Amino acid sequence: MSEPQSDDPARTGDLLDGVHVALGVTGSIAAVKTVELAHELRRHGATVRAVTTESAEGILHPWAVGFATDEPVVREITGAVEHVELCGRDGWADVLLVAPATANTVGKIAAAVDDTPVTTTATTALGAGVPTVVVPAMHEPMYDHPGVLDALDRLESWGVRFVEPRMEEGKAKIATPSAIVTETARAVGDRPLADRHVIVTAGATSEAIDPVRVVTSRASGKTGRAVARACYAAGARVTLVHDGPAVPWADTRQVESAAEMLDATLGVAGEADALVSAAAISDYTVQTADEKIRSGQASLTLELEPTPKLLDEVGTAHPELTLVGFKAETGGDDDAMVARARETMRRAGLAFVVANDASVMGDDDTRALIVRASEADEPTTTFSGRKTGLGTRVTAELAARL
Repeated sequence: MSEPQSDDPARTGDLLDGVHVALGVTGSIAAVKTVELAHELRRHGATVRAVTTESAEGILHPWAVGFATDEPVVREITGAVEHVELCGRDGWADVLLVAPATANTVGKIAAAVDDTPVTTTATTALGAGVPTVVVPAMHEPMYDHPGVLDALDRLESWGVRFVEPRMEEGKAKIATPSAIVTETARAVGDRPLADRHVIVTAGATSEAIDPVRVVTSRASGKTGRAVARACYAAGARVTLVHDGPAVPWADTRQVESAAEMLDATLGVAGEADALVSAAAISDYTVQTADEKIRSGQASLTLELEPTPKLLDEVGTAHPELTLVGFKAETGGDDDAMVARARETMRRAGLAFVVANDASVMGDDDTRALIVRASEADEPTTTFSGRKTGLGTRVTAELAARL
């Protein structure tokens, strides 16, 4: 893998920081998504060079691909042996990503048929041991053809990774850019969390006041989801416990209340290696009214009851589990945040704590303090950057502990 773009450990890069991606584009109508995908790969730190087929150019002009990648597009194989320069044993690319991949291209790659720039580059990559990711996109009956399924199985047996399509409207539609980036990162990385099971809690919990109203927080879940995604990219099996939709790279347990989050976490903790509790879990709950509380009352009193501390409960039930906590505070005082983080660390027996000011809730960027138990050798590290980058940084810290 090429050198990272930044050597400042406090600004650890994103999922694909410093990675060279050769992007093969074939003649599926999903090629119209290539510009968006190339931008997403670059947003996560990758440098991208595209290879196109003639059919792809009938759907998407090479100028658009060149604009999206900011690199020259390989449109034909010449005496410059572009396929070897890109994906040979000493080639430029760290990973070959074929997205979208048509049924035609999948079959040709599986049969070592080299009659387009993309299939020739793929044969070279597979022969040179370059990690390869294929993203199928076609009509559903084509995807279900026995020959296509056999070709997919053959490629998988050779170590090729696939990003499953979205089955909608009779089509095997190309996966989302987020899913493609995540699988590409998992394919190219060292996978320090391979064979590990990590539970991540994320987002806010909500305590019902009545069938309509809830008590909750402003937490968006972006940081927790970034941690879960980075753990998957690092090779882990991930269980994500949150009040949100299912994601393709984790076993998702959807919950609403603090009690539901605790129950779901305890339900899988016995088979896990680590728990990263990034969720903003309600500290208090209320007695839920059976019917909607009538509006217009001059005053209303809610009796709050404390909820069990998730890290305390899980740590007591599973003392062998490596625990990581998050601590959000207001006021912006680093010393105060570190002191409170250490209190939580000592009470719950945590490996380390990520502390931040609550003002970043909902933002894409963050500033956080990674607080360790040791008082020597960098007991605290400051991170500033995107929350996706913080997810990568927390994952690296967790991998070092495991």
